[in-house]
Amino acid sequence: MTGDIPHLSPVAAATALLRAGVPAGEVLKLMEPREGLLNSGQVANAEVVSLKQQGQDFQLLLKLTMDNGRQTTLPVSSSLPLTPGTNVNVAQGSADTLTISVQDLQKAVSNSLTSIDTRQLPAGTLLQGKVLTTQVAAQNVAQLTGQTSAGGAAQPAGYRSIVMLLNTALAGSSLTIDSPQPLRVGSLLSAQVQSSQALNFVALPNRLDELALAQQLSTQQSRQGSLQSLLTALQNLPPPASGGADNLTPSLRASIEQLLADLPDLTQMTSAKGVAQALSASGLFMESRLLAGMNPTLVPDMKANLLRLITQILPGLPNNASYDAAAAANTLARAMPSVIRNALGTLGLVAAPSQPTNFPLPARTLGSPQDKDDLETLLKLAAGAISRLQSHQLGGLEQTRTHADGTQVTTWQLEIPMRNAHDIVPLQVKVQREEKPETDDHAQGAHAEQREKEKLWRVELAFDLEPLGPLQVQAQLIAGNIASQLWAEREGSAELIAGELDNLRARLVACGLNVKELECNRGTPPQGPRTVLEQRWIDENA
Repeated sequence: MTGDIPHLSPVAAATALLRAGVPAGEVLKLMEPREGLLNSGQVANAEVVSLKQQGQDFQLLLKLTMDNGRQTTLPVSSSLPLTPGTNVNVAQGSADTLTISVQDLQKAVSNSLTSIDTRQLPAGTLLQGKVLTTQVAAQNVAQLTGQTSAGGAAQPAGYRSIVMLLNTALAGSSLTIDSPQPLRVGSLLSAQVQSSQALNFVALPNRLDELALAQQLSTQQSRQGSLQSLLTALQNLPPPASGGADNLTPSLRASIEQLLADLPDLTQMTSAKGVAQALSASGLFMESRLLAGMNPTLVPDMKANLLRLITQILPGLPNNASYDAAAAANTLARAMPSVIRNALGTLGLVAAPSQPTNFPLPARTLGSPQDKDDLETLLKLAAGAISRLQSHQLGGLEQTRTHADGTQVTTWQLEIPMRNAHDIVPLQVKVQREEKPETDDHAQGAHAEQREKEKLWRVELAFDLEPLGPLQVQAQLIAGNIASQLWAEREGSAELIAGELDNLRARLVACGLNVKELECNRGTPPQGPRTVLEQRWIDENA
């Protein structure tokens, strides 16, 4: 599918508004009437922060700046798709309308790009964008030009959309395009530049749109909080008899006890069956269970337990003497994952996304509240914990891909909180499976067992276990050959582990493995991109 960039002139666009019966003074309608927002004759600068299409109308979020420097945000309805970043001067016509001058309308409707500078973006450049609006172009053409066919009706001319560009030097700019098929509002698309007036849409990857994944991962990481913070706060809650936890209902306390009871201990993690159970209960597979029609509450699941905890906390908030509605709404808007926030109908601005980080995710505490048993604090910590789990899930998806040579890399990333006496020790895990494309030998009927042996497995672990301190482990396994490197941040721990490597080697050999490399280093593993060859510690030809 191709898209054309239409030729639109500012004068024609402004004239079209009047021909379409849109008075310049009543373009913007306040979603909530605001009497006395602006004094008579007062003019304020308004910047369009966001644009959302609702049927044939558009909802805008405006940021108004008064003469005295005071700023306020207003949701308004408009018959025009004023793109984010547009600045206009507005006056208040009535309690529920804002007026814009004709000159500002000309500037506003021409703010979207109507051509591409091929010197800046030569032919073949890949553009990625988000669809803000889509309308039938025939109506627009009739409004913009005032022309109709001989029969008096406008001829169909496809669809006209406004797309917010997300990459290249034009990131943040909007582009008006015509296409033969409608573009779904809110969808992400990719297109190659053909000329200054033409784009060629390209299909997105079948498995997932990498751009949407990267954006969601960045957003979740900005909201995430360490699991340990929540679990420690839950462990330290005073018992009901002490009189210090009256705001915890029996159902909420039961959810807390269930969450803590499902945590594995170090003894369980020493057996293969125990590790398998811990992986299954980590929350990584909750969505896959739902897709399979299973009820995730019937089996231990960290994510399901956290969601249940939140549903038990929310009803108790308004009855809490220390409840602050604004603070709670801000907590939900900033910390709670979008799927839950949408379901609860909570509105608000979210924190600015941060850049994705390397494995492992760093420890992060959401504030330093004094009252650990306060419901708002527990809600904030629980929402941050869910974002933590989702950051791991999205991080695994982001690293699951097919390389140019056909090699498929599948990644699972998760976090398992373990009970060590009275302490909670979060164990971060990343497992990668690398499969080479089938060769002619495989096509001729090589055994599945042989193909399984040729898969390369990588495992990374990160945890902080006293008295050893922070530790990280990297291991690779292929065809029964294993290589591993360990890193300890404390010098004494590195020396202690190095002295026990012979015992570890003997245990690995007893399991039937051929140990190629085994060493312990002080510090942390090197970060940043590394080539596949640099990561292959095992000589497959040895």
